[in-house]
Amino acid sequence: MKAPPARNSQANDRGGARSDTRRALIQEAPVTSQNTPLHAIHEAAGASFTDFSGWNMPVRYTSDLTEHHAVRTAAGLFDLSHMAELRVTGPEAGRALDYALSGLPSAMAAGEAKYMLIINDQAGIIDDLIVYRLGTDDFLVVANAGNRHPVIQALTARLESFDATLRDDTDQTVMLAVQGPRAEAILSAAPGFHTEVPLADIAYYRIDQATFQGEPVLVARTGYTGEDGFELYIDRASGDALWSALVDAGRDYDLQLCGLAARDTLRLEAGMPLYGQELGERIRPAEVRLSRVVERDKDDFVGKTWLEAHPEPSDKILVGIAAEGRRAARAGYPVIDPGSMEQIGQVTSGALSPTLGHPIAMALIDRDYKDPETELHLDVRGQMVPARVVPLPFYRRRKD
Repeated sequence: MKAPPARNSQANDRGGARSDTRRALIQEAPVTSQNTPLHAIHEAAGASFTDFSGWNMPVRYTSDLTEHHAVRTAAGLFDLSHMAELRVTGPEAGRALDYALSGLPSAMAAGEAKYMLIINDQAGIIDDLIVYRLGTDDFLVVANAGNRHPVIQALTARLESFDATLRDDTDQTVMLAVQGPRAEAILSAAPGFHTEVPLADIAYYRIDQATFQGEPVLVARTGYTGEDGFELYIDRASGDALWSALVDAGRDYDLQLCGLAARDTLRLEAGMPLYGQELGERIRPAEVRLSRVVERDKDDFVGKTWLEAHPEPSDKILVGIAAEGRRAARAGYPVIDPGSMEQIGQVTSGALSPTLGHPIAMALIDRDYKDPETELHLDVRGQMVPARVVPLPFYRRRKD
């Protein structure tokens, strides 16, 4: 969100025996990468690392498939401490964020979460965000790791005329995610973890107060995997202990430590966009089916003037694509009209779906081809792979 979310990377096909689940985010980590506060724990657990938006992040602990399936069937534990946590407070915090963001934070109830965008003057997407209202004048804005500083810069400028203050809590915060059908049971069993209300009473896209060994924790029922689960925010001094408590509690529930490779295939199956692939400053909300998160009726917000001057959507639209065989199209691969053999778009994200067993992709294509069941070809290294447009998301969890 936040997905989450996570989310800024460059496309790249690695090849090799596990290339169908190994994603574009996988690169060798440069020595300048920043470590999360839990880095030593990940090393001890045998994690492989990758550079992701300037952070040295666990990409896997065992195998991409094992970690992916664990989240779908049991639970996975993720370190998301690379995400940016920005606190906006003050008497005019809600009004300030109404102007700064695409949504209407001032109308949110305390404890509510919303998915929003921060866009530029020409409605290009600077980042996608999760915004939590913690109190009357207190908001938590969670941004992508790679966009931390652009978001801070934009918010700082937009808050200048309001009685509101921005504080960057990223370096002092550990963010963890427990995702999967057994997430609630694991969190309930974690020694030293206590919530003010039963976890079952925390609804989807809500946030509440908790404690761990007496230290304050924010617990949100949000995530970037398409499964039920929680995202936890705690001071970095207590991060190691909370991770260990969750691991201990998870032994009876088949909890798996998970890296960014599994997180990426999970979010792709759930049809969740990734900044740098589906989203970017040259992409506008309507093109990626996010017009719904832009409150156009607000008195004023950054990007409104451009949107009012351009009421018609562009000729591009984001679609889901299912392909035949086992060869997955990656980000940047062409999408072809099988009749004319002309390129009508390109893949933004693609993988062999571990859950569904066939290749899936999201792609920006000409709107004339957007209808479900439209037949297409994907150009996978010169081979034309038959495919068709399908609704998003590719995977939807069953709810009780």
